[in-house]
Amino acid sequence: MRYNFAMRWRKLKQKKLHNNTDTTPDFVYPKYTDKIKGFITDLFMIYTPILYIITYVILNGKEAFQASASAQFLGVLLYGIIYASLLAFMGQTPGKKAYGLKVVDVKTHKKLSFFRAFWRFIAFLLTATTLVGLLLPFYRKDKRALHDLLSASVEIEIRA
Repeated sequence: MRYNFAMRWRKLKQKKLHNNTDTTPDFVYPKYTDKIKGFITDLFMIYTPILYIITYVILNGKEAFQASASAQFLGVLLYGIIYASLLAFMGQTPGKKAYGLKVVDVKTHKKLSFFRAFWRFIAFLLTATTLVGLLLPFYRKDKRALHDLLSASVEIEIRA
């Protein structure tokens, strides 16, 4: 009786080991360089026009923009709202789309809500000031930065 139980347990263990190696995830974590390229593209496509409109259309020029803290805050706030809206409705920004990236919930792999996407943006601003949060992906297998951990999101590569 004891021998029979041990044989069954051994077979069950071997079967589990073989089944685990056959499964592959349906997503791929992107390269850190693609994340940076997408971020820079977003800055040029979204943030630069906002700054231009605030500086030269609303205010009287560069000196007025530099003197106004509220204008600078308004620029960052507008960028955050647009960024969060794009993530909430499409799951990606123009820069992320250019490099085949998408931001999704870490557990369900569905799009984030507007408020979670906006929280992700605020967390990015906070962690970017220390640089610790931005260097975290180099030490993690899932390549999640600190703002991803705080917002329970993950950036994945879209397979074509």
